Amino acid sequence: MNKAFTRESDGSNDSDGDDELEAPSPLPAGSRNYITPAGYTRLKTELKHLLDRERPDVVKAVSWAASNGDRSENADYIYGKRRLREIDRRIRFLTRRLDLAEIADPAAREWTDQVFFGATVRIARADGTEQVLSIVGIDEIDTERGRISWVSPMARALTKAREGDTVTLHTPAGVEDVDILEVNYLPID
Repeated sequence: MNKAFTRESDGSNDSDGDDELEAPSPLPAGSRNYITPAGYTRLKTELKHLLDRERPDVVKAVSWAASNGDRSENADYIYGKRRLREIDRRIRFLTRRLDLAEIADPAAREWTDQVFFGATVRIARADGTEQVLSIVGIDEIDTERGRISWVSPMARALTKAREGDTVTLHTPAGVEDVDILEVNYLPID
């Protein structure tokens, strides 16, 4: 058979498809990666931990496993290499995110009653319930704590609205009107 129609192995038996392309960025094309100071610190701390602690430990384990002989049936080696690829992928991701990050401190912002990045907004829903939301970067989302990404549909609907405004949200459950009760720019931990 012609060599063009056969698949040649590169000699590594531990390939499991982990080296596929990473997902595209959720940021709109040409926009900046806004992030709060606390979010930036969290990403930087995670990167430092991966580089200084976790990666060297895994490299040491893989090196030890490789010295044991046959690598094709050596689980420590195979899983160690897989974990090393995961760590390296996360390091690349964090490095790119931090390189593109533009720190925006909500506490340093001039007071305004208009909603922008970093705002903490108290809204009232049609059913009478209130909710507090903070508009943060894409790497800081925590819906349980009311942290929504500035590129989310809800944040986009709230952006540029002012205290006292009624905003229409288009949700999977349907259209909903919410009232903006209060807008603050506080430090977000």
